[in-house]
Amino acid sequence: MAPRDEILTRPQIDEALAGLPDWRYRLGGLVTVYKTPTAAGALELIAAVGRLAEEKNHHPDLDWRYNRVFIRFTSHDAGGEVTPRDVDSAATVTKAAAEAGAVAEPGLYRTVEIGIDTPDPTAIADVWRVALGYKKGRGGSLQDPHGRGPGLWFQETLTPNDNRLHLDIHRSKAESGPALEKAAATGASMSSDHAPNWVVVTDAQGNRLCLCTEEGEQPRS
Repeated sequence: MAPRDEILTRPQIDEALAGLPDWRYRLGGLVTVYKTPTAAGALELIAAVGRLAEEKNHHPDLDWRYNRVFIRFTSHDAGGEVTPRDVDSAATVTKAAAEAGAVAEPGLYRTVEIGIDTPDPTAIADVWRVALGYKKGRGGSLQDPHGRGPGLWFQETLTPNDNRLHLDIHRSKAESGPALEKAAATGASMSSDHAPNWVVVTDAQGNRLCLCTEEGEQPRS
């Protein structure tokens, strides 16, 4: 396990991202999307990222979709938080992407979590963990060990909502404006009491989702 004192604080992460315009902070990781001219170019970029990851012994979560490559760096041995290794790896990948003629589209990187209202998370967490085949993650959340399914977290409350499950859709603050405008245009109820951290969206039948940003998100020790 990596020392916990390697974990970067939010001010340190924000300072690092000022020099990494291709990247965003997201739930304990650094994320981006690169668009290449062709699908073959995306595969070449993936191969380059793989070589760099092997050299540094620090590997990202990576997803290929035609001519786009979705990339996330986090330090699993530091509890799924951002360390200097992630910043260094992101900078190296940025150079490789530029050499490949790739264009950064970080706003396309969306993360979905499922939130469950409950007065006692410990009473139900194992049911969900076993049923989904998940593992315990940061801050008491549950995570797909292969990074495929959405994360799941428990919102502890003595007054659970009638609809106990809701979705959290995470975008970067820089790209959240259009999503909020489009959601409002559908006629949904919008509660901005906690904006810009999150906005609660409720549809005509009372189902909730939250449009979230990285604002206010802190590393979890």
